[in-house]
Amino acid sequence: MVTRPLLTIRDLKGYYRGWFGIVRAVDGVSLSVDNGKIVGLAGESGCGKSTLAQLISGTLPPLLHYESGKVTVDGFDVYGTDPEVLRTEVKCKRMSFVPQASMDSLNPVKRISDFIMDVVSERTRKHPSKNEVLKMAGEHFVKLGLDKRVLNLYSHELSGGMKQRAVIAISTLWNPKLLVVDEPTSALDVTSQKRIIKLLLDLRQDEIIRSMLFITHDTPLLRQVCEECAVMYAGKIVETGTADEIITDPLHPYTRGLISSTIAYNPQWREKRQLKSVPGTPPDLRNPPPGCRFHPRCEECMEICKTKEPPIITKTKRQVSCWLYH
Repeated sequence: MVTRPLLTIRDLKGYYRGWFGIVRAVDGVSLSVDNGKIVGLAGESGCGKSTLAQLISGTLPPLLHYESGKVTVDGFDVYGTDPEVLRTEVKCKRMSFVPQASMDSLNPVKRISDFIMDVVSERTRKHPSKNEVLKMAGEHFVKLGLDKRVLNLYSHELSGGMKQRAVIAISTLWNPKLLVVDEPTSALDVTSQKRIIKLLLDLRQDEIIRSMLFITHDTPLLRQVCEECAVMYAGKIVETGTADEIITDPLHPYTRGLISSTIAYNPQWREKRQLKSVPGTPPDLRNPPPGCRFHPRCEECMEICKTKEPPIITKTKRQVSCWLYH
């Protein structure tokens, strides 16, 4: 039986507009997350990953503008649905978003319980009693391995890892089908990172969520967490495939550079492995280079790469946007 993807993105464009000009942060992205899958999104800082997550959520920060394309979450068109329906029926219930630096999203002058009451009031037409909400939240926190007493604390009384776990717990109160997490382990120590990853995997195993879009620049995490993966560069998707394929057999020159610049412990390696960084710097997306956006940094650049944007090419059930495979 074929089921529709929980998340479908088609030719999505979102630009920052301001006194600095127009930044084409997300410029024609297509991607999907199937029911029951964890899909990773990798790339350098500044490639557009966080902007894509914000566009998917439908809650845009100042200066970011939806330009065109389509985002569908569980059958709801994010930019074609009435804002009230989007607020009460889609956000948190069908899709939830844990942003980068989400620890800062907790209100510092309110207890976690009061913050949860604000969230409930914002996301539902009903107004349940505080006792009902706290009972539901307490049971949910315990299910995720958090103590109920966290509800009575202020954010400054929690460690960084505990704050992150609390934000994830609040984001999944309504058992959303899709969870979008942006760099959930950044700024955490190794032990806290492990707890966060285990929590995210347990969410799907316990059927609290169905699918996840996991955004990271930490490529070793992809193989541990994700089944499928997409690589983003300069506002565009350059390669997709399974996580194993992306890590062990990258096709795009940028993906190869990204993987080769990462330290990953492997006890089977007997010889020394030399790290190799991607040459140059990411382009200014106010004025992106013509043709393939990676060509100024690519060691395998051809003349056609400088003038014509590469098409999306299907190769052994994988997709790559590179003239090398045309």
